[in-house]
Amino acid sequence: MKECGRTPHKPITVSLCMIVKNEEQTIERCLLSVKDIVDEIIIVDTGSNDKTKEIVGRFIDKIYDFTWINDFAAARNYAFSQATQEYILWLDADDVFLPVDQELFLRIKSTLNHDIDVVSMLYNLGFDQYGKVTFQRRRNRLVKREKNYPWIGAVHEYLEVNGNILNSTIAVTHQPLSHDSGRNLKIYEERLQKGEQFSPRDLYYFANELLDHRLFNRAIEYYQRFLATKQGWVEDNISACSKLADCFHNLNDVENQLKYIYMSFRYGVPRAEFCCRLGYYHLNNNQMDEAIFWYKLATKSEKPSDSWGMVNYQCQTWLPHLQLCVCYSRIGQIELAYEHNEIAGTFIPEDTRIYHNRSYLKKLLETSTNQ
Repeated sequence: MKECGRTPHKPITVSLCMIVKNEEQTIERCLLSVKDIVDEIIIVDTGSNDKTKEIVGRFIDKIYDFTWINDFAAARNYAFSQATQEYILWLDADDVFLPVDQELFLRIKSTLNHDIDVVSMLYNLGFDQYGKVTFQRRRNRLVKREKNYPWIGAVHEYLEVNGNILNSTIAVTHQPLSHDSGRNLKIYEERLQKGEQFSPRDLYYFANELLDHRLFNRAIEYYQRFLATKQGWVEDNISACSKLADCFHNLNDVENQLKYIYMSFRYGVPRAEFCCRLGYYHLNNNQMDEAIFWYKLATKSEKPSDSWGMVNYQCQTWLPHLQLCVCYSRIGQIELAYEHNEIAGTFIPEDTRIYHNRSYLKKLLETSTNQ
């Protein structure tokens, strides 16, 4: 029986669309996590020669084949074209919905206003030894099918969306077991050899691939070319500064490492990650006042709740406090050292460093009290 004068809310329906190739290690785990929360599963295979299709066949009757043409956007657009439900969800084979996020997803399905065109979700990319998220960003994950939003980009493709966007608290968790590390770099190199003009986004992601392969000098060249365009997304600009600092660190070039840490401040207020980098530099050079300044600034930096760029939770929570404990201990301010160790302990209570520091500092405090 429905309430008088009120139309019951109609739940949305969802097609899951995925492209896969040789994913026998992860695909079952992924599909088990979503099979009860979506209404349709579309799997497009781009050339598997392992047991991927056999495993997928346990979940669905039909698998679509797509001839691989070195273009991820083309494959994803084809997968989207096969969907029949109201909304489309996309995942990679090494992604999962944890139980808490399955529940949140079902809640969204039952309550989402049909005027919403896009639902973004968090993407958990890194974890510490205690299972807490260390790196996270946001992605557009669920889109209205009738909008025909296109995937763009042969590599590191993105979904071009507009309209009414809802930023949800649902998280997709990335759990890779292996990575075909040469695939993306090869595609970029082939495009480069053909004389293709790289967009600013291409320059940035090509530099990322070069860095992943420890080709530091070439990575530096393409990050610098990316920044020189002055057309990059601000989060990519900040990330490029971070990765340039990484490159120069690996090349033992401290001057340029510092240059790009400071350059990041051109694109926004100092982020906790860069403050911690500067704190670490001064700590290693026994410049305690400077180290304390930067680590304290890191503790005061704002923690973006809906950042679309990479969020480093370690630098925004326990790490600067643990380092302040070290700094204050070295200059004999034991009470402050103890205070910051305890603050760090609120974030990582089981960490052995917290126990060690607490025991050591307590003894120093007791000694000073008895003198």
